[in-house]
Amino acid sequence: MSVRNVASVAADAPDAIGVRLLDAAGHLVATRGLKGLTIAELAREAEVSRPTVYRRFRSSDDVVRALLGHRATLLVAQASHEARRGAHAPDRAAIVAGVLAFGDLFRADPVFRRLLRREPEVFTRYTLQRIGRSQRVIHEWIAAALAAAQEGGSVRAGDPHDMALMVLIVSQGALLSGPTVADLVDPDAWRAELAHALDAYLRP
Repeated sequence: MSVRNVASVAADAPDAIGVRLLDAAGHLVATRGLKGLTIAELAREAEVSRPTVYRRFRSSDDVVRALLGHRATLLVAQASHEARRGAHAPDRAAIVAGVLAFGDLFRADPVFRRLLRREPEVFTRYTLQRIGRSQRVIHEWIAAALAAAQEGGSVRAGDPHDMALMVLIVSQGALLSGPTVADLVDPDAWRAELAHALDAYLRP
C-alpha cells in the first residue's frame, strides 16, 4: 500500500474495544450466521455493555460491514506478505500471487466461508450490490501495488485505480463462481487459469 492508503486504513482501524467487538462478531457469524448477530448477543459475547456497542455501531448492519472490512484488511496484509517474500517492491508476478493468496485465505476464513456456503444471498447483499469497505480495502491494496509495479516496468501503463478495479472484478467473479464449477475443472487448473488471465491483463 502507498503511504496515503496505509494512513487511510489506519484511520479506520478499530481501537482495542473495537477489535474485541469485531472478534466477538466474527465468532458469532462463523458459528451462528448473521441471524445470531444482534447487539445484545454481541455485547454478551464480548462481555461488554450494550451502550459500549452502540457507541461504536448504530446497528447490527453496521457491525457486519465493519466486520467484513476488518477481516478483509487482515487478509490483505497476510496475502501481501506471503506474495512479496522479501521483495523490495511488488512486480506483476507478486501482484498475481497476492491476489491468488488472498483468494485462498478468503475461502479459508471462517466468516467469509460461512457466508459463502450458508448465506450466499446475504453475502451478495453486503459485497456485490455496491462497493463496500471490504472491497475498497482490496482495491486500494491492488492499486498501490500496480502503481509501484508500473514504475518497475512489469505492469503496463494505465490508471492503476481503474486497472485495480478490473482485477478486483475479475478475481471476485472467479472466486465466487469457483464452487459452482468445482465439478467441471480441477481446482489447481482453475487457479492456474485465473493467474494466466490476470497476468495477461497486466503484462506490458
